[in-house]
Amino acid sequence: MSPRLASLMWVSLSLFEDASVGSPRKVTLVRLAGEIARCVAGVGPIVVEGEVYRPATTKRGWVYFTLRDRAAQIDVKLPAAVVRQYMPRSGERVEVAATLQWSNDRGQLALLAQGVTPVGAGAIAALIQATRARLGADGLLDRPRRPIPILPSAIGVVCGADAAVRKDIESVVAERCPGYPVVFFETTVSGPTASRGIVEGIRALSSDPAVEVIVLARGGGDAPSLLPWSAEEVCRAAAACPVPVVSAIGHESDRPLCDEVADLRCPTPSLAAMAVVPDVAGLTRKVDEALRRAASALEQSAGRAERRLAAVQTRRALTGRLEQAAFRLERVTIRLGGCHPRTALRLAEDRLAGAPWRRHVWEEMGRAAGRLDSDVRHLRALSPQRTLQRGYAVVTGPEGTVIRRAADLSPGDELAVSLAEGSLAASVVSVNSLPELGSPGMAQA
Repeated sequence: MSPRLASLMWVSLSLFEDASVGSPRKVTLVRLAGEIARCVAGVGPIVVEGEVYRPATTKRGWVYFTLRDRAAQIDVKLPAAVVRQYMPRSGERVEVAATLQWSNDRGQLALLAQGVTPVGAGAIAALIQATRARLGADGLLDRPRRPIPILPSAIGVVCGADAAVRKDIESVVAERCPGYPVVFFETTVSGPTASRGIVEGIRALSSDPAVEVIVLARGGGDAPSLLPWSAEEVCRAAAACPVPVVSAIGHESDRPLCDEVADLRCPTPSLAAMAVVPDVAGLTRKVDEALRRAASALEQSAGRAERRLAAVQTRRALTGRLEQAAFRLERVTIRLGGCHPRTALRLAEDRLAGAPWRRHVWEEMGRAAGRLDSDVRHLRALSPQRTLQRGYAVVTGPEGTVIRRAADLSPGDELAVSLAEGSLAASVVSVNSLPELGSPGMAQA
């Protein structure tokens, strides 16, 4: 027995459970409306096909129209969120995914739509073309594609609840890299309400920090069953996804719009799994090949270095460099010891005895030593000490200044007299302004 027939029988029993055979049961209008509402709620979600008749839009953005067929019709309420996905036109044949809704105040039965899908290849093609135009105007069809990671931490898969697609992907994983982490999000993948589940799957998987790539997978089907993968909200969710998205919908000939928005398009779910799941055997071969090339390059580099080293005349090269270094060291030593060439000469003789020095270096150092001796003798001749040794003295006053004139002194002034050997203190007894004798500041002893 079908659920709808069972619900109708339940209503009949509820309405007439207290009635005797042949006599109607008296009920209030409120109870009747409540029992009808409970019966309608028991029908559950349904999909109804029919023709759109007299659609009208309200200020809130809702659309009301009549869905009719050859011998029946019913009112349909289309929320604004559903209208943004598809706007039905009068005369079109559509499928409406909805739930029955009973209005007590109006006494009307209507369909509260959750999604609307056009029926017919022409209508579906027109819908896809209009969606493609909007996506292209926003730059989503020609945006730069993101690269697929080589070793993602985990792979996310949005697929249907059927076992076929999931088994195909799991078999590829078992063959290429057994145990590789794959997170599946199963949802409805066909019908007017499928696009919402797909969008929810994309957002849920992208929020997982381990998922670094998402695969949209579905088996083959006709145009109406694949229409959710061309829904505008699905395409925008794939483009806005923070991780790369791989589209693997239907077969080779199926091209929903999410293929044009995704970062990579694969003809089948199995090929998509091969594109994102790393191949352990292939990676091992690549690593071995890289190690072999590195070892070969190191061997070739070492061989070239050995040949260059063997070609160098070690003794001659080192000797020439040593002579240059020694000559530079000797010149620097002379410059640093220029104030006393004899000390520099002695240090050079001590440190570099036996080295093959050139003759002009020694001659230059000898001439420098001779000049130093001449300068020392001249300085000694001009030294004040030599003057004092000839019998002169230096007289300084109370403030330490050298006394050159007697007129600068007064009786009683204390004086200091410096001699060749030692010094003495004196006191002025008298001052005679006589012509100065000898050099200024000097007095004959």
